[in-house]
Amino acid sequence: MSEKFQKFLKFFSIILICTVFSVGCTTTPPKDISNICAIFEEKRDWYDAAADMRDDWGVPIHVPMAMMYQESSFRADAKPPKDTIFFGLIPWGRVSSAYGYSQAKTPTWEDYMRETGNSGADRDDFEDAIDFMGWFISKTHSVNGISKWDAYGQYLNYHEGWTGYKRRTYDKKKWLVNVAQRVKGRSLRYATQLKTCEEDLKEGWFWRMIW
Repeated sequence: MSEKFQKFLKFFSIILICTVFSVGCTTTPPKDISNICAIFEEKRDWYDAAADMRDDWGVPIHVPMAMMYQESSFRADAKPPKDTIFFGLIPWGRVSSAYGYSQAKTPTWEDYMRETGNSGADRDDFEDAIDFMGWFISKTHSVNGISKWDAYGQYLNYHEGWTGYKRRTYDKKKWLVNVAQRVKGRSLRYATQLKTCEEDLKEGWFWRMIW
């Protein structure tokens, strides 16, 4: 049995296991979330999903990825912190209905599914989550005129909503402005990093694994 064929069998086995036993195959976050190249090298299908999002919505990959880093640290099952204390001992309830990679709230996620026709979308699925963020960023551009490349303005809209942004509710939230600045900085780092590896990522991981 040739070495190439052994590699192919190994690849096929991984795909089969993930298909039959889906739990645990795609839910672990990348090991190095500070580098977008490392993220996509570890999660090869994530790059394909992010590239599809870019092509569908005209949104540069580094912007939603920086926002996702801030929102969930790329954890599929991320939830907001507990809100209140039950009997002074046990955390009870959630701050919001936000969930998943994008920390999308339930009403906004439902709007996304209805407007895009993606009725089976799941917030703990990276492909759906990155597409949701592309949709939101594109709509923010239409509603409030914020550039799809402006991670700072996009994040403020993402956090405060389109109406809240128009009302400048963030002016009273210095902490939020600081977070938006950090998201902007990370998006610029991600953009610089992606330039060094995107050509390799475009070649496709399937054939590199076999050959």
